[in-house]
Amino acid sequence: MASHIVLSDRDSVAILTERQPAGADPLGLGAPLSGGVSAGHKIARAAISRGEPILKYGQIIGYAVEDIPAGAHVHSHNCEIGAHERTYDIGADLETARAAIPAGEQPRHFMGYHRGNGVFGTRNYIALVATVNCSATVIRRAADILNASGLFEDHPTVDGVVAFAHGTGCGMSDKGPGWENLQRVLWGHATHPNVGATVFVGLGCEVMQVARMEALYGGDTSRFHGLTIQDSGGTRATIERIVAMVKDLLPEVGKARREQAPASALRLALQCGGSDGYSGITANPALGRACDLLVAQGGTAVLSETPEIYGAEQLLLRRAASPEVAEKLLARIRWWEEYAAMNGASLDQNPSPGNKAGGLTTILEKSLGAVAKGGSTPLADVLAYGERIAGSGLVFMDTPGYDPVSATGQIAGGCQVLVFTTGRGSAFGSKPAPTIKVATNEALYRAMPDDMDINAGEILSGVSDQDAKGREILARVLAVASGETTCSEALGLGDNEFVPWQVGAVL
Repeated sequence: MASHIVLSDRDSVAILTERQPAGADPLGLGAPLSGGVSAGHKIARAAISRGEPILKYGQIIGYAVEDIPAGAHVHSHNCEIGAHERTYDIGADLETARAAIPAGEQPRHFMGYHRGNGVFGTRNYIALVATVNCSATVIRRAADILNASGLFEDHPTVDGVVAFAHGTGCGMSDKGPGWENLQRVLWGHATHPNVGATVFVGLGCEVMQVARMEALYGGDTSRFHGLTIQDSGGTRATIERIVAMVKDLLPEVGKARREQAPASALRLALQCGGSDGYSGITANPALGRACDLLVAQGGTAVLSETPEIYGAEQLLLRRAASPEVAEKLLARIRWWEEYAAMNGASLDQNPSPGNKAGGLTTILEKSLGAVAKGGSTPLADVLAYGERIAGSGLVFMDTPGYDPVSATGQIAGGCQVLVFTTGRGSAFGSKPAPTIKVATNEALYRAMPDDMDINAGEILSGVSDQDAKGREILARVLAVASGETTCSEALGLGDNEFVPWQVGAVL
């Protein structure tokens, strides 16, 4: 394996593939390093003058804050964000994006639970949904009792009980974005394809009322059941009543059987966390290839994390399916700029200490790598947080960059499987949609073998390439959709990653 890689002839930096000690000259420029530099970090290919743009992926990732000699380490000490390209050429790459949808692919299938109207689940949970923080404890305790009871041994097609507890539901406005976010999330999880039956549990007097959600959304509510603590006789009595109710529901939910479903029925959530300098080189582009293959099957891929496409939004806008779709995305970018400023923050504060330790310097660099998860096909739509996903193709959902909050919105929208790429190593799982984790590098895959499902580091070592790894990811998605257990499921992750996005005043 070479000591470094260059992603574009235009780039002013090369990326190290292995740690280089002080005195090394990995680019052969006669400019030895003054100190050790870790793998995934950047080295200047030629001298860069102060104020000049620094390019990676053929795109600007920042500007030099001082003169940078050829062969020097390029990172936060000498590179910072500046004004990025805002002259958007909307739809310029749309025809190219349409041509990027793979042709001639054989139809693919998975074995799922048919919920009617062509909707299929990949898991079969019973959900306990708290409408308010006051009912969080009772649903958690009831879930613990039920999952430890041995009841599910007689119902092997039921994956267990999952408690969707959260920290809000009252002390909030009964209208506006905060309320809309929460009710979409609660309703989306209650009606999720991976849920066979739902018990809503409230206190009784909270702002977030089930009847109001039901009136707003309607539809088939035959799988819904509800109760309140105030009407059930208090905490202990409510726990007992929930346990009894689930016992009664089990035989019916347990009748579900897997049957063949087309890949077009899949909605795949795309996530990255603990990103490093390899994320945009190995795992994310490979996942993007898997998305292109899924779109070719008529399926849906859901990109998200608006603060983590900031600076790379032009790549999506150039393949927007229409001016209306493009304006939806631009409206969300403007909102985030105002939201961050209002709270005394900057979107460039998004890269975490771990991201920077892994080689990422600015949000522009991080975003250019993150957007690769969405592949190359047209951007078909832009959705609000937790909005029900309709249609097919690549869609974008407006969410924060914080993984649990973002994934909660994607799952609420109807995603039945989630793929999560990581370079630093994230201990993440999700319910009711299972998470598949993809390591960006060999070292991480070896260091956390119980957490990582797929090794995209093989792209860097030459064992695989992006197309082959993309096909491997799609094959794993279909296997997991058919019931194969992921690493995060085996570890029991997913109960604490249900985190609805709270926006607005706490009253």
